[in-house]
Amino acid sequence: MSTRALSPTAPTDEMLETHLEFPDNRLLIDLFGEFDRNLAQVEQALAVQIMHNGNKVSIYGEADAIQKTSDVLQALYVRAEAGREIEPADIDTEIRMGGGDPGEKPVDQMELFQGGRIEVKTRKKTVEPRTEAQKAYVRSLFENELAFGIGPAGTGKTYLAVAAGVNMFINGHVDKIILSRPAVEAGERLGFLPGDMKDKVDPYMQPLYDALGDFLPSKQLGKMIEEKRIEIAPLAFMRGRTLAKAFVVLDEAQNATTMQMKMFLTRLGEGSRMVITGDRSQVDLPRGVTSGLRDAERLLTGIDKIAFNYFTSKDVVRHPLVAAIIEAYDADSPAT
Repeated sequence: MSTRALSPTAPTDEMLETHLEFPDNRLLIDLFGEFDRNLAQVEQALAVQIMHNGNKVSIYGEADAIQKTSDVLQALYVRAEAGREIEPADIDTEIRMGGGDPGEKPVDQMELFQGGRIEVKTRKKTVEPRTEAQKAYVRSLFENELAFGIGPAGTGKTYLAVAAGVNMFINGHVDKIILSRPAVEAGERLGFLPGDMKDKVDPYMQPLYDALGDFLPSKQLGKMIEEKRIEIAPLAFMRGRTLAKAFVVLDEAQNATTMQMKMFLTRLGEGSRMVITGDRSQVDLPRGVTSGLRDAERLLTGIDKIAFNYFTSKDVVRHPLVAAIIEAYDADSPAT
């Protein structure tokens, strides 16, 4: 057996310490990670020092950091017990969520409100919220007929909405999935793009195709699109329709005008769920045109069964630099 300190400096007398013991040595390879990289990630994030000898782990640091580290390691051990992989993103999730309750067990998506760890199961993968705001957002998607997800890029607004839609579809709660975006971005217009209408539209819709590709096998996805059980279309194509028993997502809603937003929201039909996602800092509408997302916030807040969920740079789950970039731009923007 070997005792190993992960940090370059040894624990000092001023540090507090606590000890954990894990019953199954076989799971410690997964818990610690190759070359103890999982423990090193926890160390760096929580400013603690971790040493282990066999199945015993010692944690050194300040009291709050020690407690959080203990919670995180125990939650990750429960994950390993369940036969699930432990990836860097999973460790980041436990750190953000405070480790949760190690006794929590995953719950079915339509029973989210009875406690437990929230998971959204799809054909290809299981998606877990990584922040408290994401957790509240996923609950909202299943609990409300109309939900808004508003915040910066990289916070999982669209990704989680599409995952929830796929979950509801494969469990028979809706008959189709409809994903839409305004076909206006960064000053470009459809008429200037080459090809037929599909060729013109597809570049705007690609992020939605990418999300679906994460949750459904390619052959199944292709067949569902061919059978129109999944539709991906520009916002303008929604006019005149009533969307019954469908899971409907409007992405990049900050680029919808007030009239377009009203048109879209009034498409909601019996047995449907609708999700509106957007980032108020990335409006690409012509100067002087009011964003329909801003008007919807003003007009609809407080209406029963309509939920507004907000994200900040702290909820960014892409590269850590993305959060820093968003914070820098926010700090430079005049107050609104």
